[in-house]
Amino acid sequence: MSVGSMWRQLVAAAFAGFLFFHGFSASDKAPNYTFMLDATTAATISFYDYIIVGGGTAGCPLAATLSQKASVLLLERGDSPYGNPNITNMANFGAALSDLSPSSPSQLFISEDGVINARGRVLGGGSCLNAGFYTRASPEYVRQVGWDRRLVNESYKWVEKLVAFEPPLGPWQSAVRDGLMEAGVLPFNGFTYDHIYGTKVGGTIFDQQGNRHTAADLLEYANPAGLTVLLHASVHKILFSIKGRKRPKAHGVVFRDASGAKHKAYLKKGSKNEIIISAGALGSPQLLMLSGVGPKAHLKAHNITVVLDQPLVGQGMSDNPMNAVFIPSPLPVEVSLIQVVGITHFGSYIEAASGENFAGGSGSSARDYGMFSPKLSTVPPKQRTQDAIDKALEYINNLDQVAFRGGFILEKVMGPISTGHLELRTRNPNDNPSVTFNYFKDPQDLQRCVQGIKIIEKIVESKAFSKFRYDYLSWPILLNMTASGPINLLPKHYNPSMPLEEYCKDTVMTIWHYHGGCQVGKVVDHDYRVLGVDALRVIDGSTFNYSPGTNPQATVMMLGRYMGVKIMSERLAN
Repeated sequence: MSVGSMWRQLVAAAFAGFLFFHGFSASDKAPNYTFMLDATTAATISFYDYIIVGGGTAGCPLAATLSQKASVLLLERGDSPYGNPNITNMANFGAALSDLSPSSPSQLFISEDGVINARGRVLGGGSCLNAGFYTRASPEYVRQVGWDRRLVNESYKWVEKLVAFEPPLGPWQSAVRDGLMEAGVLPFNGFTYDHIYGTKVGGTIFDQQGNRHTAADLLEYANPAGLTVLLHASVHKILFSIKGRKRPKAHGVVFRDASGAKHKAYLKKGSKNEIIISAGALGSPQLLMLSGVGPKAHLKAHNITVVLDQPLVGQGMSDNPMNAVFIPSPLPVEVSLIQVVGITHFGSYIEAASGENFAGGSGSSARDYGMFSPKLSTVPPKQRTQDAIDKALEYINNLDQVAFRGGFILEKVMGPISTGHLELRTRNPNDNPSVTFNYFKDPQDLQRCVQGIKIIEKIVESKAFSKFRYDYLSWPILLNMTASGPINLLPKHYNPSMPLEEYCKDTVMTIWHYHGGCQVGKVVDHDYRVLGVDALRVIDGSTFNYSPGTNPQATVMMLGRYMGVKIMSERLAN
């Protein structure tokens, strides 16, 4: 067996473990949220000043803020993150992403492009599932969006008091940091939450004890008397008043609890009361369409009564393409998620993750591999029988431990420029819509990927990184064995004689930064009010035209607080 083919087999297993993390113990003790209830306990009919659909990365800080001076109902389709060690405990990182059960905090979806992806189904949303990197948007992004810079900074700080920390930097991440500087990604900006060109150490939502802190923790700021959080509450539609009005006005929602019982929640009388959708980049445009706001022909094809013909709902869907290279290490390396980032001038962000053994863990979770589990990616979709999955697991479990020692250096394309669209598959809000992202459709996105991969090559070949790579594994071998991994469901074309453009297209993955579908200026205005209807806003990542910063979660949490303050100021001014 050649060196290249041997390592190709091993890297397939290592890719399977890309999202698995171990090495810490953590507490999953729940805060005493007296306002958090199961939806089965809800009244059949209820009334509130604000109804927020989606208790995710934006919905939690928004609800906490609005509850200070108003009555707020926060409806979350998933469960609480507290008491679930697969969420709260670093030792189990990735387990939630590979959990395919109906009660999983992660809901798998595969885009029409063939890229495996996931969406949150839990209080706290994506912040309960992600790799934890915390970094702000650039001042230029804030200026272009038109946000108030002072309130943005205050809102970031409000978030950071509870959920952001400085990560401990080990030898492998330090080598990536120094390799970035050797590669010319300068200057070194030290530890900072700020978005600055050069190399930096960013924040994390994992504390020193390995506890994950999520957007759900921001509910600690809430006024308990002003907030009701209902779990397992699946919202089926927004209700509109139409008769005698020039414009439809949102006035209530229909939701079902876990038993299937129907409930209705209505807005109290008052000109400032509103419904706010914060259901995420898939959930928010999906719910607008299910409620009759969307492309007329598409809604009629699903027998949905048209409230407002809005052809731009579901348009502008983007997912920042991510491509990675796995580098086996002759030395043990620390377990780390994203800590160091290189912010280039050409539009690519360089990040890295490592582990002594990507298949760490114990008991039934050992070698479960997170999103790249054999349950998901090494077995073709039509062949995912239990027997096939068992055989794939047996193969990987028999691989040598060296297969899992090393790390990934990845690049993420900023923006991106390429866009796609979202459509309904069914009228069931619990089903995934169909989404197409059109990765690399725009040639500038592809060139940014190529430039990013070239920076990764410089890091790997740098003096700083030399002790963490095998001399006999050349750069072409590293690329080829990575391209052979179970990364996505796309057909493979790449070989070392091909240009890097082919590598980018063949090995594209998600970094879960997808956005769009309810974009500012197209579906909502600059105050996030839905165009053409009254008393309805969308506040979450579906409104973004471009992804903020190197990683968006800090800005999505900030936006929830920011808009909560603005909405409350408007309310109190009247």
